Formats: sequence, structure tokens, C-alpha cells
Amino acid sequence: MAGHMLKDKVAVVGGGEKNLGGLLSRTFAGAGAKVVVHYHTADKEAEETVQAIVEAGGQAVSVQGDLTDVADVRRLFDTAVDTYGGADVAVNTTGMVLRKPILETSEEEYDRMFGINAKAGYFFIQEAGRRLNDHGAIISLGTSLLAAFTDGYSTYAGGKAPLEHFTRAAAKEFADRSISVNVVAPGPMDTPFFYGQETPERVEFHRSQAMGNQLTHIEDIVPLIRFLATEGGWVTGQTLLANGGYTTR
Repeated sequence: MAGHMLKDKVAVVGGGEKNLGGLLSRTFAGAGAKVVVHYHTADKEAEETVQAIVEAGGQAVSVQGDLTDVADVRRLFDTAVDTYGGADVAVNTTGMVLRKPILETSEEEYDRMFGINAKAGYFFIQEAGRRLNDHGAIISLGTSLLAAFTDGYSTYAGGKAPLEHFTRAAAKEFADRSISVNVVAPGPMDTPFFYGQETPERVEFHRSQAMGNQLTHIEDIVPLIRFLATEGGWVTGQTLLANGGYTTR
């Protein structure tokens, strides 16, 4: 990004109200960015995140939307342009996890998982490519399960897998405007997003696969995303596994 700084830039954060997205919104704002905090249903958390940013002297606005609805994706970026005059960084942290055997997965579950993890990711990248200023950065949140050989996560890892291909294509197509496009793929994160799908025994197994016998923390991921949005602009078209050695390829 030009100047390698976030000060006075505009950041759009999909799922920016809580967990990783909430910390990312506050971190960007603390570095001087104006933040558009997207949320789907967690209006209280979005309000609290925006309030915390404003009370700390920053600028932020929240936008409700279902990112599987392309009109809502466009409205999200419209808000950035209408409120702050443009957008420079777009990070999509949204997703949905389901751990279920293939033989037990319904068509409705399949459609929902691919809608949230693939369709929403595609049109977020598309609209960011249309609306971002030159020298911007687009970052999608993937999963380290892309490098795993495991059971149960066919629709989650399968739904996230297309992000890699969307990202590679977008990195080539947006290169003439110096817009970088990447995927950050964390290991299992210590958030409610993860625990709802796992037994205590499997949680301990996941811990045992990474350095220090621990899950990935949101604080481990934010610096990497911030790097890609600033000094890391020469990195593009990549999937970066950030997982303490949980998986590799």
C-alpha cells in the first residue's frame, strides 16, 4: 500500500464486530484507519466495537448485511465510499463451520455452507476490486484445513477451498492497479466459532498439533493481516497458513 501506512486509509471489515474481526477493526482504527464494521446479526457487538473505536478517538461506522446477498455486499462498499470517500483495505473474516459426515449432510446444509464460505467470499472480492483505490489490499480468511487430510469438514474446508482460486485470479486481474489479494488461513482458533463443532477430546487433539500445545489465537492472526494491508503489498495471490505448525504444505 502506498506509504505502507493505515493512517487516513479506509478499511472495510466483513464480520468486523467480534472475535478476529472485532480485534482487527479496533487495531486498524488504532493505527489511524477509518473503519467500516460489517455485521450480520450481532448488532450489540457491532455497536460496542464502533463505540470503543470512537471513544479512543477513531472513526468507524457499522453496516448490517447478509454477504450471501450481492446487493448487501455492494451496499457495504457503498457505505465506505459515501461515508469516507473511498476504500483502501478490504478484509473478509466471515464464514461458517460445520463438522458433519458426508453421508449425513443435507442439500440445505451444503447450499448454506457454500453460500457463506464461497459465494460471499467471491462477491466480496469482486466488489472490493471494483471499489478499492489503487495500491489497496484484499484479504480473505481461509482455513488451515485446506492442508489437512481429515474427516468431517467436507463442506467447511470444501467451501473455503475456492477462495484460493478466486484469490489467484483476482491477484492477476487487479495487478495493474497494484491491488494485492491474499488468503490468510489460520489453524483452529480459540473462539466460539470453533468450539461449537468439537468435543473436548477433539479440542485437546487439535491443541496437541501446534506449537506450545495451544490453539491459534486471534492475536496471532491480526499482525499478519495488518502486514498484508501495509508493508506486505508485494505479497499477492498467496494462501498464508498461520497455525503454529498445525498443518503445512
